[in-house]
Amino acid sequence: MKGGRRVVLRACNLSGLDLSGYNFSDAELPACDFSEANLTSAKFVRANLFGAHFNGADLSNTSFERADLRGAKFDGAKLYYTHFKGADLRRGEVLGFLGPNGAGKSTTMKMVCGYLTPTSGTARVQGHDVVTEPMAVKAAIGYLPEGAPTYGDMRVSSFLRFIAQIRGFNGAEIGRRVDRVREMATLDEVFDRPVETLSKGFKRRVGLAQAILHDPEVLIMDEPTDGLDPNQKHQVRSLIKDMAHNKAIVISTHILEEVEAICTRAVVIAHGKLLADGTPEQLLCRDARHNAVVVKLAADQAADIVAGLAALDQVAGVDALGDPVNGTAAFRARPKA
Repeated sequence: MKGGRRVVLRACNLSGLDLSGYNFSDAELPACDFSEANLTSAKFVRANLFGAHFNGADLSNTSFERADLRGAKFDGAKLYYTHFKGADLRRGEVLGFLGPNGAGKSTTMKMVCGYLTPTSGTARVQGHDVVTEPMAVKAAIGYLPEGAPTYGDMRVSSFLRFIAQIRGFNGAEIGRRVDRVREMATLDEVFDRPVETLSKGFKRRVGLAQAILHDPEVLIMDEPTDGLDPNQKHQVRSLIKDMAHNKAIVISTHILEEVEAICTRAVVIAHGKLLADGTPEQLLCRDARHNAVVVKLAADQAADIVAGLAALDQVAGVDALGDPVNGTAAFRARPKA
């Protein structure tokens, strides 16, 4: 294996280089630019890659084991058989898994939770391999799946007691656990009703209650506020924030508002590929329209004013927003990064 010495390179330009097979164990590489580089079969073990750029790089069969990838960019990178192992999800962090429908969010969560077997690569939870130690993984995780399956003919109270028994609790501890999640998920008004009679929002909250009943250190939730009304969404988001102090939490969503409201970090995927990783603010800043200003002007005066705007040092460009209407023209002024 090439490499071997601990590499320390800060904000270094490594774009376009052939670094295939290189071993970057314990490397310090913050803000380094690997754009268009050949990194096939390279290893970034415990590497600090905060803010690094991998745009257009070939990362086929590359391993990011316990690497710090906060703020790293992967636009256009080739990610075939790329392994993101233990990619820096800490206790106290709420990670938003963002992407359009069909991006692979639910599939990834099912693999991490042990419900689907990965075709390649490795996933570990609390040090336990999801393939070889599935029971240990499931014991460490609280999981709210997309459909929140429950037994419709059971009352909410009976269902939660049943889950407590499955989790290994007995005696008075069952009642204590059930009462705790009953309050946390605000289930008092439906506690003695059959699950099948509940609204979609309450079924979702019952699913959340069963996921947190055993007070797991890792909580994985697939669209936790789906089907909730605005008040219920606020309650669930507040609950997630409160629990985040002593848990590692992952939520999937295709709603950017959800990520902004509760997440400390977000990753974006599409077609099973990682596109971005950073704080919600960092992801918003990547949009060319972020902090843009829309102005409406009299059409006969627009040319001079637009030219003046475009000449400002802080302005990256000015775009016309359609044709003038009733003598008024609209423009968007985009700020420089």
